[in-house]
Amino acid sequence: MSTTVGDPTRRPSWLVLLTGFCLVGEVTAVRYRERLSVPLRWWVQATMFLATLWLAFIVATPPWLAWTATGACFAVTFGLLAYIGSALVEVTDTEFSAGPARIPRRLLGTPEPLDREQTRRALGVGADARAYLATRPYLKAAVRVPVSDPDDPAPYWLVGTRHPDRLAAALLGGSADPPHSEA
Repeated sequence: MSTTVGDPTRRPSWLVLLTGFCLVGEVTAVRYRERLSVPLRWWVQATMFLATLWLAFIVATPPWLAWTATGACFAVTFGLLAYIGSALVEVTDTEFSAGPARIPRRLLGTPEPLDREQTRRALGVGADARAYLATRPYLKAAVRVPVSDPDDPAPYWLVGTRHPDRLAAALLGGSADPPHSEA
């Protein structure tokens, strides 16, 4: 099976970023990188909700309880938003990774960029339950990437992105644009 989730032999990308070199394996050129970060609107709405929650608690409970409960809710809410927005889509010379999964590029078919309506259909009535999905509810476009590995149970990957044409071009090996990095 070509899809690897949580592979312990994968080089830690934070180590490469901090030190500038890789201690394990070969360093390959990054053709495309995008962090599927949560939109600013979600952070603002969460902050306003927590302020409202604090106001309700402060008038109904002792201050220490209001501050403690609101602080706990704050930590959980912002931790969850940070976790949701931490997914990374990356294309290197040899590999494609989306979230925790990765696959060698030689096992991929021709990528198909999808617009808003096609993405909605691909996630709904046109979905295959065996497909690998790396999508987020705030991303309205995606790229469908067929998997040609007969040992892989996923017939395709559906990867949400803000730039489907750039991701598809990077997967094809071309570079109409300079390497895109949105981390």
